[in-house]
Amino acid sequence: MNSQLDKRLIRQFKAIVGDQGVFTDPADCLPYGYDNSRLQATPEAVLFATEHDQVAAIARICHQQRIPLITRGKGTGTTGATVPQQGGIVLSLERMNRILEIDADNRIVRVEPGVTNKALQDSVGRQGFFWPPDPSSAAVCTIGGNLAYNSAGPRAVKYGTPRENTLGLKAVTGSGDTITTGVRTTKGVVGYDLTRLLIGSEGTLAIITEAILKLTPKPQTKRTLQASYRDINSAANAVSSIMRQAVIPCALEFMDGTALDMIRDFSDLQLDSRVGALLMIEVDGSELSIKQDAAALAGAARVDGLVEIHTAETEQEIARLWKTRKALSPALRNIAPKKINEDVVVPVSQIPKLIESLQNLSRESGITIVNFGHAGNGNIHVNLLLNPDDPKQVEAGEYCLKSLFELVLSLGGTLSGEHGIGVVKRQFVEQEIDAVSLHLMHAIKRQFDPHLILNPGIGFPDQDRAQVAKKTPSA
Repeated sequence: MNSQLDKRLIRQFKAIVGDQGVFTDPADCLPYGYDNSRLQATPEAVLFATEHDQVAAIARICHQQRIPLITRGKGTGTTGATVPQQGGIVLSLERMNRILEIDADNRIVRVEPGVTNKALQDSVGRQGFFWPPDPSSAAVCTIGGNLAYNSAGPRAVKYGTPRENTLGLKAVTGSGDTITTGVRTTKGVVGYDLTRLLIGSEGTLAIITEAILKLTPKPQTKRTLQASYRDINSAANAVSSIMRQAVIPCALEFMDGTALDMIRDFSDLQLDSRVGALLMIEVDGSELSIKQDAAALAGAARVDGLVEIHTAETEQEIARLWKTRKALSPALRNIAPKKINEDVVVPVSQIPKLIESLQNLSRESGITIVNFGHAGNGNIHVNLLLNPDDPKQVEAGEYCLKSLFELVLSLGGTLSGEHGIGVVKRQFVEQEIDAVSLHLMHAIKRQFDPHLILNPGIGFPDQDRAQVAKKTPSA
């Protein structure tokens, strides 16, 4: 395995992407060596591709020379999945940002991976459509990143994740071969479903260069409700009640008492002191049925422990209600800029047990734990507000993480809903996935990426790349 790139290889890369498409100066490469985690490592070079054939040519060279190749969008991930911890090259796809085709008749759009979520929404929105995935970083995150992590956001409770809203892909394997997966139709069952396999694989199997996305017509209108409760148990009962009735909310967001305390201290929002948990409920649909649908959700939300419920009908009222939720992230960044943010998932019925146990863990460890997230599908963002420069807090934080993951799995949950595994969770994957399944995953990885160059060490416990290099002579 090459540890450094020689001038000959740099010339080859420049011949592919041009002089302006190659960074080698460490100062230029540094910004491409970290994501939204605290992890950082400077790549040996950064390459900027602008078309599929360039990606394939770069992958072939890296395959031949056993050079780690880490694919990156805008770096909004939180798990270190795009940090080049084993050196090598970062391949930035941010310049592959074209919307190639909008087929309104068939409700599909074909895009390159560097298109931002917001740019896509704006473009298809002008034709009366939207793409359901809407992560909180939509203004800057790329479609390629959304697909790599299967990032969904609040609307997933009704409309699903990228896996349910992507029909096909064009991609480059670790050996530089081009593959196309899926279909342009909403039905198709020829061969294995490689599209869903690649989505959520964090760039470890192939580099996505195009995606055919399924569009949804924009609803005529929407209503937003804010329901406050005395405690988490009341709020969780409301979530179960809401999800049992026929009207499916397009967003069902949750904040626990600690999160609300942060908002009270950080903002000028007037929240009742009795409130120990909050739900943001949004419903969309037709003008004819929206009032009835909102009333159905409000009725389901009226469980024992409800403090207050308010329905917003105007854009101004909706913005005012969402201000409560949007005030949380600035508050957390202000209090703990280097906090740890995990996105675990448990069955909806287990949310009270999860939050109660986390409150006990917070008292035991001395680490403030703030919980909020997508209650409709049990995807809770668990934030550990610690100081990574304090060894005692770091030790306590590690204990909290281990306890959190054990708790989530004991409740029938999973370690990640949309942030991915990356580096930060890979040591815990064996607790969730059995040994036989992991063996199959290793074998699948080798079929797509024989020399294990694509995002090495990411996603799940990987085999030793050095052993593979010994078994396979250099080309």
